[in-house]
Amino acid sequence: MFSTSGPTLRELTVQALSSIERGYDLLAPKFNATPFRTPDRILDPVTDAIRTLGPFRSGLDLCCGTGAGMGVLREVCTERITGVDFSAGMLAEARSSLSTPTDGPHTGWVRADALALPFNHAFDLAVSFGAFGHFLPAERPRLFAEVHRALRPGGVFAFPLPAPPRVGSPAYLTLWAFDAAMRVRNALWRPSFVMYYRTFRLHEVHRELIDAGFTVELSPLEQLGRLPDGSPRCRLVVARRPV
Repeated sequence: MFSTSGPTLRELTVQALSSIERGYDLLAPKFNATPFRTPDRILDPVTDAIRTLGPFRSGLDLCCGTGAGMGVLREVCTERITGVDFSAGMLAEARSSLSTPTDGPHTGWVRADALALPFNHAFDLAVSFGAFGHFLPAERPRLFAEVHRALRPGGVFAFPLPAPPRVGSPAYLTLWAFDAAMRVRNALWRPSFVMYYRTFRLHEVHRELIDAGFTVELSPLEQLGRLPDGSPRCRLVVARRPV
């Protein structure tokens, strides 16, 4: 839920009627006080799981926002970590909130579009948290191709993917209603604001990652528990660029 230090309803309305970039520029100063920031209960298990895949020298946080994923990279990378986002406001907030420790990897920030990354064979590891809803399904092959190009041979692209809510459950109906509202908003208002919660489906993403040249493994994040049917509540998708 939103805290008292989070954005007001009026501020959220203005942001929702802006472009994605402008909306996040406006939201940036209060983003960490919203439920949109990836919580530590997700970040910590992901950190533990990625640590077993290393070692890693350099890491990229794709669509880094205010830098939550950079904390993960700081724990698992030894030399250099880079956050990339196309919102200047979010990058400014990340810079101010995540200082570089004297004994940690060098921290850098780059303003760029994830669909046109300015990197070639530059990283051993790429991560991303909570950003995939901003990409339409037709854009994902290009996105995954850009990540593939940014990684060195043998590099890893890792991200958590929660299980979808049960059809008909309150969570399912909430996400369905949000996506429906966004589709109506984008049909009636310009510029568009792409943010859909139900378009990033595991079977489709798995196929698209393979088509982009990755080998793909799925690892249950056991710290996050299992559903009544025994399946994981959340998986870590591990896409590796072949050597």
